[in-house]
Amino acid sequence: MANKEIKKIVLAYSGGLDTSIIIPWLKENYNNPEIIAVAGNVGQADELEGLEEKAIKTGASKLIVADLVDEMVDDIIIPALKMDAKYETYLLGTAFARPVIGKKLAEIAKAEGADAICHGATGKGNDQVRFELAIKRFAPDIKIIAPWREWSIKSREEEIDYAEAHNIPLKISRETNYSKDKNLWHLSHEGLDLEDPSNEPQYDKPGFLEMGVSPVMAPDVPTYVTISFEAGAPVAIDGEKMKASKIIEKLNKLGGENGIGIIDIVENRLVGMKDRGVYETPGGTILYAAHEQLEMITIDKDTLHEKQKLAVDYADLIYNGKWYSPLQEALTAFANESNKYVTGDVKLKLYKGNIIPAGTTSPYSLYSEDLVTFDESDYDQKQAEGFINLWGLPTTVQALREQGKL
Repeated sequence: MANKEIKKIVLAYSGGLDTSIIIPWLKENYNNPEIIAVAGNVGQADELEGLEEKAIKTGASKLIVADLVDEMVDDIIIPALKMDAKYETYLLGTAFARPVIGKKLAEIAKAEGADAICHGATGKGNDQVRFELAIKRFAPDIKIIAPWREWSIKSREEEIDYAEAHNIPLKISRETNYSKDKNLWHLSHEGLDLEDPSNEPQYDKPGFLEMGVSPVMAPDVPTYVTISFEAGAPVAIDGEKMKASKIIEKLNKLGGENGIGIIDIVENRLVGMKDRGVYETPGGTILYAAHEQLEMITIDKDTLHEKQKLAVDYADLIYNGKWYSPLQEALTAFANESNKYVTGDVKLKLYKGNIIPAGTTSPYSLYSEDLVTFDESDYDQKQAEGFINLWGLPTTVQALREQGKL
């Protein structure tokens, strides 16, 4: 479809630097089409404030805000938690949100009779793949527009120039021009001084961290929290039952206050380059730690070890944008089945960026104090001799061969 034939475009709209300038750019370069801005609410809180007014003032016909928080949490984050999926220590914050946003963009585009879907992801990053694979799954015939792969703008500095020339208000300045992505689960920071891995992040500089404080600034007194799980899913904090999204929200507060969940990594992007980023994931880091603690006493060795292997594949799948795939469905089924006995309470001590286990209980525990105790027990230690002889038989035979005694 030629640019001049495109009459209506659905735009993934955050109100950030990229999508703020995309609306006028589309108007100028696609024969003044109607732009329907779509903001996926994935828990970015105050970033949604004033979004409708800004979208319309810059040329959109309307703004649709889609509430996707619980879908993201229940359908993607909880299965990933059950699998303990991490991508090179990264807890997949941005990757969790993109599939549900892409799916919603496709649904709205079809409902609105749009000719194309547009997103602001760069041609260097992972999000272009995540958005577009989800769109292809639910609207395979619709045209996708990615301005970063078309326009002559080459940097965020030039984006700011464009915004200023078009009188588009921005919440950032050239000095605070980090590329950030925020949702209920995390906040990412990229760009500026972080592009040089030799630079220490400015954790204690006011305004850098948004979801909490650095461990240095955290209280000198620890905070205790008890998290309850049922079949691998979090269901309560300190005995108070609540839905998973509210649990994450509350743990974000507790974790943020105690400097939990800040990582500085150089990750391997899907497109082949390495990228340095600082991530804040306070509540998610606590949940992963608690879940892994509970698994220690409720999952048998073989299943746990197999799950640890599959967790790498599951994290890769999410990171690489293949959430809506048969492999995801199969691995999610494994995650659910392997977690059917992961029920119980985990008490943790939060202190200056550390998560310290403080007691774990489960009605389905495989831990037997009677078996493992150094005191008298029912375990017959004499049986170990036969076990070792059989387990070591190949080693014994090899030694006998080398000695010419076979």
